[in-house]
Amino acid sequence: MVAFSDRIKTLQPSAIREILKFTAYPDVISFAGGNPAPEAFPVTEVKEIMNDIMDNDPITALQYSVSEGYTPLRDWIKDDLAKKGILKWNEDDVIITAGAQQVETIICEEPSFIGSLNSFRSYNSKLVGVPMDDEGIDANKLEQALKDNPRTAFIYLIPNFQNPTGRTMSLERRKQVLELAYKYKTHIIEDNPYGDLRFSGEDVPSIRSMDKEGRVIYAGTFSKTVAPGLRVGFMCAEKSLIAKATVALQVSTVHTSILSQMIVHRYVTKYDYNEHLEKIRGIYGKKCDLMLNNLKLKMPQSITFTEPDGGLFIWGTLPDGDMDYFVKKVIDQKVAIVTGKAFLVDERKPTLSFRLNYSTPTDEQILKGVDILAEVAKTIYKA
Repeated sequence: MVAFSDRIKTLQPSAIREILKFTAYPDVISFAGGNPAPEAFPVTEVKEIMNDIMDNDPITALQYSVSEGYTPLRDWIKDDLAKKGILKWNEDDVIITAGAQQVETIICEEPSFIGSLNSFRSYNSKLVGVPMDDEGIDANKLEQALKDNPRTAFIYLIPNFQNPTGRTMSLERRKQVLELAYKYKTHIIEDNPYGDLRFSGEDVPSIRSMDKEGRVIYAGTFSKTVAPGLRVGFMCAEKSLIAKATVALQVSTVHTSILSQMIVHRYVTKYDYNEHLEKIRGIYGKKCDLMLNNLKLKMPQSITFTEPDGGLFIWGTLPDGDMDYFVKKVIDQKVAIVTGKAFLVDERKPTLSFRLNYSTPTDEQILKGVDILAEVAKTIYKA
């Protein structure tokens, strides 16, 4: 019998990964994933870049590299973050990474991104969920959680087009949360994987751009804008923290794939990256409108949906009933959705919500899948 460490033995398979096994069947319509749209990938450009690297700079791409990351890409990221007011001080630095950190108590939005929750669980962290409203994490309940958990290492937030709800935290709420971090002398991890995918509304300043005490650690990625398979993300924080993160990287993965970093750097510098962002924003805005308009038209009005201004997800909420039963009935009709339980700190808690993804399915699949969702919903709820 295999003996597992305390870190690993309590971890359970991701509910989303289990559902995705079901979506491998060709006749299943999946609203369950969170992958970028296939048409959003810059396939031709990446192929050209890889050929150029292998022809002209293969040793750099295939050799070990520094843990902090590929210097030209780090410099580009620093410049980009400085323009956005995110990299603010001489004491700030950036590391290329795709990992997580060991911590104590972590306060999260609830619901929150299942990947981060499982990462935190893998380090036996104590997770405390704080409910959200339409403006983001509830500030009053967050303060109570901070009072109840004085050893809080950080507050984990996805303020833009949050996964799973699609909500964007208001400017006033961002300011309130930052003041609470100051008051209780804790940090904020501002995770912003979807921030460049805004297709409507106005940009809201990042929490880190308003930070005056160095309390905010900013995380970004190219997974949603270039390609997730490259596994290139980054973190911006005060230099002493980056130094510790570099040591952690050295004893885990040594460094993020240098070939992937070179591909990303050449793509954002040699091609029109802003034009690419506009293209994918158009793709996701169209898909979101298609799904949301049809949900409003065909689903019972008692079932509500968030209306995201960007990102990849819509959050649905039933008026009452049994969420597990609803999800099962939908899956029986070969449409995959994700129960809201998957995104809770305590997955045993009841929920009436579910997540829908519009980026991966085709337009035809969105239309057919919403029709099926509506047929199932109308057998349970009045129109």
